[in-house]
Amino acid sequence: MKLRIIIPSKSSFTKKMPLLINIFANKTENMSNESSAQKFTDVNELGEFGLIEHLTKDLKTYQPSSVLTIGDDAAVIDEGGHYTLVSTDSLVEGIHFDLMYTPLKHLGYKSVIVNLSDIYAMNGRPRQIVLSLAFSSKYTVEALEEFYSGVRLACDQYKVDLVGGDMTSAPRGMMINITAIGWSDKTKTVFRSGAQVGDLICVTGDLGGAYLGLQILEREKEVFLTDPNAQPELDDFHVLVGKQLKPEARADAIDMFEQAQFVPTSMIDISDGLASELFHICQQSKTGALIEESKVPIHSQTEKLAFDFRLDPITCALSGGEDYELLFTARQEDFEKVKYFTDTAIIGKVTASDKGIKLLSSGGKMHTIKAQGWNHFQHP
Repeated sequence: MKLRIIIPSKSSFTKKMPLLINIFANKTENMSNESSAQKFTDVNELGEFGLIEHLTKDLKTYQPSSVLTIGDDAAVIDEGGHYTLVSTDSLVEGIHFDLMYTPLKHLGYKSVIVNLSDIYAMNGRPRQIVLSLAFSSKYTVEALEEFYSGVRLACDQYKVDLVGGDMTSAPRGMMINITAIGWSDKTKTVFRSGAQVGDLICVTGDLGGAYLGLQILEREKEVFLTDPNAQPELDDFHVLVGKQLKPEARADAIDMFEQAQFVPTSMIDISDGLASELFHICQQSKTGALIEESKVPIHSQTEKLAFDFRLDPITCALSGGEDYELLFTARQEDFEKVKYFTDTAIIGKVTASDKGIKLLSSGGKMHTIKAQGWNHFQHP
């Protein structure tokens, strides 16, 4: 069947024009009156997680298989013999990455890793990913091949399958969305809400390095913009730059937990900074926390560079973000297991909610920790 398009004559359109103008004028006037009476709220007043809570508070679940929806690292779906875990994340050019210093292959790799990390944070195993991509005409086939080579490398490294997605045009830049699908044993799935007073607070790896790596890249970008003939000086900072451009998800920690027959009481991955993630666990578990500054693991290169930039290393660790390490809590009776975990530090303990979230400084002073990690709605 052919589609028939009817184009009105000029005379008929002219006759209807006054009516259209009147309708539009009335709507505009009504909107103006409503605008003057209605108070509009800037999204920054709520922040990312406050906004999500505000917009989804009235949503109902209709499927009994939906065990956990919004509010953790991944959604949890009951598949009978196990849980299916689903997590999604978006990366937007100019907000989450800058192609002035981010190679496309690294970008493809990192895009996968940040999603797999959420599955591991539930004590699960990722199996598949779905990739949707929107990009402008500035991207050539060869550029996209480079991006996908990084995606493929991450899939090979972590043994996950790219099983689908979508591709579309965009007026400018690139937007990447990846959904990760995984599974977990029902008896070993870890939520943010399981921390108990007296639990040990632990973290894998070291913190603050990715943030300092970003500072180095931004500095070299400014040098290049001033002098395009200048060569970047990155040789002394390969560890920190690597943490920013090519992070790794902590699959090894999940292997270590399984071998030790250990299950954390709560867990979250550190994407927005230690302080922010600690707040999520305490909020969901209805607890407080006490962290000891001297026990927070900070790489020597991170510490040195922080001082060079006139930054406090502990501030970088608390608020830097993008480390993709695992923050977890453990029962006191599991201390003998945890203390022998490689690349893992016990940095504090879970306290009662009325104690708040505190930092005991190296100088012996107590400070209230504020969640000042990455805010998705505060950018140029």
